[in-house]
Amino acid sequence: MITLTKLNDQEFALNHRMIETVAENPDTTIKLTNGNTYLVKEPMSEVLYQIRRYEKELRQGK
Repeated sequence: MITLTKLNDQEFALNHRMIETVAENPDTTIKLTNGNTYLVKEPMSEVLYQIRRYEKELRQGK
């Protein structure tokens, strides 16, 4: 899971494997495969970085 921040400053953990799309319009909008949508403070580049970092940690067994 990755940790993100909603626009109201509430942090939450998101199962990155449920992400269908990530877009900036201008807020970063994350749409999940179950239809839920989240607006987050992090830019799209940060969301993608967190996903890559978490997947790398999983492969390395951390």
